[in-house]
Amino acid sequence: MACFHRAAVACTLVLMSSFVGLSQAKDVLVGGKTDAWKIPSSESSDSLNKWAEEARFLVGDSLVWKYDGQKDSVLQVTKEGYASCNTTNPIEEYKDGNTKVNLDRSGPFYFISGAQGHCEKGQKLAVVVLSQKHRYTGISPSPSPAEVDGPSVAQTSGASTLRGGFLVALGVLILGLF
Repeated sequence: MACFHRAAVACTLVLMSSFVGLSQAKDVLVGGKTDAWKIPSSESSDSLNKWAEEARFLVGDSLVWKYDGQKDSVLQVTKEGYASCNTTNPIEEYKDGNTKVNLDRSGPFYFISGAQGHCEKGQKLAVVVLSQKHRYTGISPSPSPAEVDGPSVAQTSGASTLRGGFLVALGVLILGLF
């Protein structure tokens, strides 16, 4: 009976650690580096949208920009504003040089530079945020070509978190049996 109880406790710990690890939101530095919010040196090699295609964004995550607030800004815009580089009517405007935007819903988010001419030279970012229900399937929807020429969505995986939670629970189980 005691062995069954230990096994039940271990299984509970595995499930709890897996779900806790999977539900943690994260802050994501745009471009993966502090100086990424700039005009790309070339459309293909330095594009923030290329970076976004390879990244995974979930509801609750936050995008973080680091930039010179005296020379640039981040504008959250509509799909149309993104496509036309329209800076006149943003959804939100950020000028502090250390911008953090919470991704509070699933779907696309569009950002452009507020500095004159920068968006037209490629300083813009489109990200697609997955809902919680898409998190566990391993299947990611890709935006339709009619939506916008932005990032595609790569597969998502919580495998490293699951593996870590499993190893902790396995260790507890083994120690509990001896």
